[in-house]
Amino acid sequence: MYQNIGDSAYKKDLSNIILICEHLNNPQNNFKSIHIGGTNGKGSCSHMLSSILQEADYKVGLYTSPHLVDFRERIKINGDMISKDSVSKFMHENFDFFESNNFSFFEMTVGLAFDYFSKNKVDIAIIEVGMGGRLDSTNIINPILSIITNISLDHTRFLGSNISDIAKEKAGIIKENIPVVIGETQQEISPIFNDIAKSKNSEIIFADHFIYDTYNCDLKGDYQKKNIKTVLKSTEILKNLGYKINDSHIETGLNNVSNNTGLQGRWQVIQKKPMIICDTAHNEAALGDVISQLMDMEYSDLHFIIGFSNDKDLKKISKIFPEDSKYYFVQSKVGRARDAKEVRDIFKLNNRCGDYYKSIENTIKYVKDISKENDIIFIGGSTFVVSEIFDKN
Repeated sequence: MYQNIGDSAYKKDLSNIILICEHLNNPQNNFKSIHIGGTNGKGSCSHMLSSILQEADYKVGLYTSPHLVDFRERIKINGDMISKDSVSKFMHENFDFFESNNFSFFEMTVGLAFDYFSKNKVDIAIIEVGMGGRLDSTNIINPILSIITNISLDHTRFLGSNISDIAKEKAGIIKENIPVVIGETQQEISPIFNDIAKSKNSEIIFADHFIYDTYNCDLKGDYQKKNIKTVLKSTEILKNLGYKINDSHIETGLNNVSNNTGLQGRWQVIQKKPMIICDTAHNEAALGDVISQLMDMEYSDLHFIIGFSNDKDLKKISKIFPEDSKYYFVQSKVGRARDAKEVRDIFKLNNRCGDYYKSIENTIKYVKDISKENDIIFIGGSTFVVSEIFDKN
């Protein structure tokens, strides 16, 4: 399963997804789409846009990854997950074809999403890139709008060891004559986006160059302010393309992202006293934003229940965490998880000291028991750590 083996499912070309889509009669050509890539924020932006378009009475397909608990979270229409029967029917009808080819879980899932959106005649589908952009299986679509949120170091083994190389991979979703919104202006890589957009005759808009009306959002992470700007500029372009979206749709959509789409795990407060916050941030840039917000809060003690995947540079990541906090190192159940004892040892080298624990659920119970009412407990470091909070099975 791609959810478990992760990066090893990465393919060097689009031949497999082309083969799958041809077998399915190219369902991706039967609906309009928005393609969203970037290192951080693409999931939040995808869900925000879906919520706004849903409020504007459009039938919206939403494809995102990874999932937290249920595989079907990846494929939704107007916030409703694909049915188990639809998944079973698709796999049964295409089993012989899939079995005779060496397709990854991710490739088959993309094919399933495209087929489902086509058969259900969505008005528009929001398609989140899995990893990178240029060679991602989702990059077979011809969107009406491309969005790249930001660039930072992640998946460097496949995308490049510096943000310039990563930017070139992410820019692979920029299409001929299709507008592209860039969420954040980054001096080192903006020329890359400008050059590629120019070569594709693609209008390029940097979302943070504009001033916007202020909107509230039910997603309360400070980092969402950047994502909201990206979404507002994207919504403006959609309006110019003929989509009937007004201020009320935007306001209500942004205030009801979780209710409308089912999004979980973004600066999610799951208990007030002591306050327990979880977030799926899992790389240096995203965790830096989350930790900055935590440090601005008032508390007696700050507790971190954290675990990581095995592809992260923990020597760097450990340094962004505060020294004077309490640490509990855990390991999720997936094969991609970094050994909790190894994480403990690396953090200890940088004076972030704690112990390692076998069970995430039991660790949370233990930390809750020893915490004071005005303490803060943060759970994260990996999507898979956060997923175990919600997985009650």
